Amino acid sequence: MEKKVPTNTITRDIKDLAAPTGNIYETVVILSKRANQIALAEKKELAKKLEDFRGERDTMDEVFENKEQIEISKYYERQPKPDLVAISEFEDGDLYYRVAQEDGAA
Repeated sequence: MEKKVPTNTITRDIKDLAAPTGNIYETVVILSKRANQIALAEKKELAKKLEDFRGERDTMDEVFENKEQIEISKYYERQPKPDLVAISEFEDGDLYYRVAQEDGAA
């Protein structure tokens, strides 16, 4: 079952986001790295699907007339943004992260 992720930005309490890590900056780094992972995976998936439409002699008219290609692109445009997915995963406790330990060397 796929969970519902909002497609619009919503206001969140910064204290709630910082609570799991104890530091809002660490939370932002975690969310940023996860959003980048999601965006990269979506980009690869979209490129793979659109690869079928590439031809050696595509003209501009042929590109604009391909309705299936347009539908695929519209589908990805309607998807929630990667940062919203990352925040949702973080809030639901579905995001695994670990904090690197500092070396004792000075």
